[in-house]
Amino acid sequence: MNAIAEELNKTIIESNPHIYDMLSDMGKALFFPKGILSQSAEAKIKADKINATIGIAKEGNSVLSLSSITQYITGIEPDEYLPYAPSFGIAALREKWKKSLYTKNPSLGNQAISLPVVTSGITHGVSILSDLWVNKGDVIVLPDMMWGNYNMTFCVRNGAKIVHYKTYDEALTKFNIDSFEAVIRKQAQENDKIITVLNFPHNPSGYTLSKSEARRVAQILIELAQKGTNVVAACDDAYFGLFFEEETSKESLFAKIAGRDKRLLAVKLDGATKEDYVWGFRVGFVTYGIAGDKDMAPVLEALEKKTAGCIRGNISNCSHLSQTILLKSMCDDNYDALKQEKFDLLKRRAKKMKQVLSDPKYADGFEVYPFNSGYFMCIRLKDVNAEQLRLHLLDNYGTGLISIGDKNIRVAFSCLEEKDVKTLFDIILSGINDLRKG
Repeated sequence: MNAIAEELNKTIIESNPHIYDMLSDMGKALFFPKGILSQSAEAKIKADKINATIGIAKEGNSVLSLSSITQYITGIEPDEYLPYAPSFGIAALREKWKKSLYTKNPSLGNQAISLPVVTSGITHGVSILSDLWVNKGDVIVLPDMMWGNYNMTFCVRNGAKIVHYKTYDEALTKFNIDSFEAVIRKQAQENDKIITVLNFPHNPSGYTLSKSEARRVAQILIELAQKGTNVVAACDDAYFGLFFEEETSKESLFAKIAGRDKRLLAVKLDGATKEDYVWGFRVGFVTYGIAGDKDMAPVLEALEKKTAGCIRGNISNCSHLSQTILLKSMCDDNYDALKQEKFDLLKRRAKKMKQVLSDPKYADGFEVYPFNSGYFMCIRLKDVNAEQLRLHLLDNYGTGLISIGDKNIRVAFSCLEEKDVKTLFDIILSGINDLRKG
């Protein structure tokens, strides 16, 4: 094993050996190299006469650039976006995002957390989670309704085994905490280490836990760790902040579990993708929260370095331009007001969905899963096949939806104008009746 990796592992073991045990084989071997990158970083500080270290082209004191590119980017100097960004991400953006985590999650209090590491979107963050913490055969506890890409990332790429719990009760009235608890406790009895991904607001159903549900889920995880199971709990907060109802928990579960037990690793996966409506920017973050015997700073830094090493060995670094624009946006005096404006728009759309779906006529064709947040909602069809209905609506009504399994249809209200909501569900009901007639 590389000497730098061994040094990072020693730092982790000295503070919390359980965290080391939770690392995958790849995670234990990962490190951030001190070669060209560290030498270039030293030269950037000390080489005030000539610096011939970094693999970019310069012209005078500025980065060499093509006007056919720079003409489209105004208000930002080429030196702020054309050179490579650090594998960890732009330092000022990392600090800004970390500060925002405490603002958005008051329950964190003074809990020490890592400096977020920038990823190329949250999907990349999930992939990093898998590389660092998932070994072949590891058990990952997930809801039966889940984002399909988890299977690709955890199982196809890293050989994990997914064990499902029922997302909702049979009546579709609430999150099925009983099923979650039963499944995860059973897996904890059978395995020394378990992994779970807590995705709220939920994709595909658009549900966020209530405050009491969030407390209970957090307590279950803490109790498992206290009883001797190593628990990797990742919070996939891709749609964080889009909470539309009073009773929903407005904080990430990360805030309730970070630093609560030495056997509990909390990982926060979030980013600007949906929070700031910049889907193509591909800027996400990975943040860690742990407990330990000593000062947390060294072990958190060790995890940051392993994460940056994972990025260095894969895509090298993330978009400098996207990070620069996001940082400038977050520093804008109007940032919060502009975000509130777009939040209010999405909230109105969700409210319109609830209003339309309160019409009892739709109950003849489908049931509605609980939804209160995010971008999506789902319906459960009563007696027609979801994929057949999807194709029928596409071919005969010019209407596009997503089918999930045999019975579920996902609707993205995030891209649906209020005036079109009733029209959409009337079309769905008509399509159902068409298929019933054969």
